[in-house]
Amino acid sequence: MPSRISRTDLGDLNLFRAIAEAGGFRKAADELDMSPSALSHAMRGLEERQGVRLFNRTNRSVTLTPAGRDLLGEVQAGLRAIENGLENLNSHRERPAGQLRLNVLSDAARLVLAPILADYIIAYPDVHLEVRVDDTMVDIVREGFDAGIRYGGAVPEDMIALPLGPDLRWIMVASPDYLASAPSLQSPGDLRNHRCIGMRMGNGRLYHWELERDGEITVLSLDWAVVVNETILTLELAETGAGISYTLEDRVKLQLENGTLVPVLPEWSFMAPGFQLYYPSRRQLPEALRALLRMMNGS
Repeated sequence: MPSRISRTDLGDLNLFRAIAEAGGFRKAADELDMSPSALSHAMRGLEERQGVRLFNRTNRSVTLTPAGRDLLGEVQAGLRAIENGLENLNSHRERPAGQLRLNVLSDAARLVLAPILADYIIAYPDVHLEVRVDDTMVDIVREGFDAGIRYGGAVPEDMIALPLGPDLRWIMVASPDYLASAPSLQSPGDLRNHRCIGMRMGNGRLYHWELERDGEITVLSLDWAVVVNETILTLELAETGAGISYTLEDRVKLQLENGTLVPVLPEWSFMAPGFQLYYPSRRQLPEALRALLRMMNGS
């Protein structure tokens, strides 16, 4: 007859899963808001009670033993079933409760989440919401997120993707001071004579500027004056006269209104897929996430 699982073992097995999925004690400790020493103590206790070593520990790495690898698959399946059971209780509550963890592109955080987050927090006080703003592509399953928000076309194929709005318009902008002293700018080819601010995407690749006018499309890979990996810095550089930035039109509405930035070659722009929320296909949509979707879609 299988031995009964204790409350201590159940809690420690959840910690074991977190360490294994994070790939180490320190990273798991940061995610769990615990100290690495407390996690290590809990795992030693679990190993002693079970009489099996689960981790190989060295000064540089932590890896699963064969026993640990066998246990991890069973623990993931078991805890997922428990989490699904608890999630099902939300359908019987007046309002959602529990934890909701999101991994969100910085542009989406500002344009999609920021306008509605305060209302969501007030409306659903029993939801413990965590939003990680991160332009780097991550495995949301391995990192323990319930969902992510990325541009359409960047969502992994094994995920369920839900559109959050229409296609987005990309434009070029610069400060009036920069343009006043810059070389002539009549066509996209002239950009090669300008200081242009490059962007390194979350997958590590440099983004080539895509431009379209009346059905004519050009893709530019320029001799970048500087390369950065976040939108905010590209706009701050453009506003201070560093060069030309390629950005979402919606991100610079205020700057265009107050004149700190102006369009560059305004007849040239590019329409690209909008934001999508995505989550693992094998998981049901949490009620807390369903409520957030309703707010983002204005319903």
